[in-house]
Amino acid sequence: MGKRIKKLKKIRIHREGIDQLVGGFVFIAIMGFILWHYVAAAWPFWTFIIAFGIVYAIAVNFYQCPIRYLNLEDTNGIVVAPADGKIVVIEEVNENIYFHDRRIQISIFMGITNVHANWFPVDGCVKFVKHFNGNYHKAWLPKASMENEHADTMITTDDGTDILCRQIAGAVARRIITYAKEGEECFIDEHLGFIKLGSRVDIFLPLNSEICVKMNQKTVGDQTIIAKLKR
Repeated sequence: MGKRIKKLKKIRIHREGIDQLVGGFVFIAIMGFILWHYVAAAWPFWTFIIAFGIVYAIAVNFYQCPIRYLNLEDTNGIVVAPADGKIVVIEEVNENIYFHDRRIQISIFMGITNVHANWFPVDGCVKFVKHFNGNYHKAWLPKASMENEHADTMITTDDGTDILCRQIAGAVARRIITYAKEGEECFIDEHLGFIKLGSRVDIFLPLNSEICVKMNQKTVGDQTIIAKLKR
């Protein structure tokens, strides 16, 4: 792969959230003005500001696309968490769509308060990106992996190992954005995509991978090492 480079997409607030955040700010400002100037009592104003201020802060956090760096000189063989959230699946599964063999599946569930930016889990080259329409079951259910709307990104590492990363829409999430493009190099620290509202990301790894996380462990995207590939 050569020298690891930083070709990051400089995104702080995802464009999917700009309209909602601007509209929410305008709504809060107008309602706050009305309550402050036209309602004699002060408590409706402060109740509104506190309640909607908390909701707005959660929305701002949700739509972040933070720039992060994994503090490692050598990332060959390292698999990082592609998302903030919690480990909900670590198990061997039959992957019969692409690999047609047994793989270790690691799934990370993203709650409503998590940042919903997604990162590339490994350094490599994007082999393909495929989007599938589907249902909107709750993201933590096992059937969500195949039945829900999802986007599959296959990444080939420098030593030829294929790693599948699957972005899955949840019961509320109705929009998956994938930045990955077929044929382009990708690196840990880069954004792979974004999923609106509650959702999940699955990683499919070779059976001989060393798993570095456990069930219900919280993850930080691009920071938590979830596995190491055998060289």
